[in-house]
Amino acid sequence: MSKLVTIYGGSGFVGRYIARRLAKEGWRVRVAVRRPNEAIFVRGYGDVGQLEPVLCNIRDEASVAAAMKGADAVVNCVGVLNSLGKNKFDAVHVEGAGRVARLAAAAGIPSLVHISAIGADAGSQSDYARSKAEGEAAVLAAYPAAVILRPSVIFGIEDQFYNRLGGLIRMAPLVPLMAAGTRVQPVHVDDVADAAARAVPGHAAPGIYELGGPDVVTLREAAEQARSVIGRKRVFLPMPSALLAIPAFLLDMVQGVTLGLLANGLLTRDQLRFLASDNVVASDAKGFADLGITPRAAAPLLEDYLWQYRPAGQYAAIKQSARNMRA
Repeated sequence: MSKLVTIYGGSGFVGRYIARRLAKEGWRVRVAVRRPNEAIFVRGYGDVGQLEPVLCNIRDEASVAAAMKGADAVVNCVGVLNSLGKNKFDAVHVEGAGRVARLAAAAGIPSLVHISAIGADAGSQSDYARSKAEGEAAVLAAYPAAVILRPSVIFGIEDQFYNRLGGLIRMAPLVPLMAAGTRVQPVHVDDVADAAARAVPGHAAPGIYELGGPDVVTLREAAEQARSVIGRKRVFLPMPSALLAIPAFLLDMVQGVTLGLLANGLLTRDQLRFLASDNVVASDAKGFADLGITPRAAAPLLEDYLWQYRPAGQYAAIKQSARNMRA
């Protein structure tokens, strides 16, 4: 019988790509999520019965243990960008990550892969970055042989990076940019999945790997990449963090007063603090090269999904061809 891997958060942006890769490699995949009915689509990544969504809340001890029962490997992809309701940064990134690692060690599961983030720093003023670092420490304390993957900004068809830039570029001729000078190293989601898929069967030495694409760009340069693909004439307006702190504060207050019913999905104060630092691979860090992976650059792949923000959408090339013929 083929081996079984449990992927916590396996229907999310990164998790689904890991699930697809491992299914292609013959693994049976248990996708542990809070809403299994919304993760039915993962079944299409493999043969009948090869991938199965199961109910699990990473904050709940019993459900986490049940989800990994009989597994040969565990991958934790669960993370939040907004500390909201019961899913606070500490509850998910620290306590949840530690819980998965502790129970995996107690169950004698041979392999554990944990998805973290570049910028994880226990001394950071950003609660996101601090909680990511404390989560890594909790994982390694319980399961010293874990493989921890720290990706930079992740891009791909379903991303919240270039797609968000595309949405801003489509909306108005003047596009505000926050932290325009902050450097990032965009990494393709399937390259991150490839790294995880190699670590699951033990093809990666234990430790921390920082994953970044071949290009280091500022957030302004990333926006210019998107603008070039979208083909709209837009002016970028860099916004100082001090000015953005006001709307971020107000949006956070609305979220708090409404008890999360009106979630702040635009800009939080913690995101501003996190974006104050570069998000690139450290010069002495292990990375893709140590895993035998050559990462893909963002620029050639943006055409695959940013076309939807063009004035003519998917018909932009046809309209340009027609104009050329008339000329």
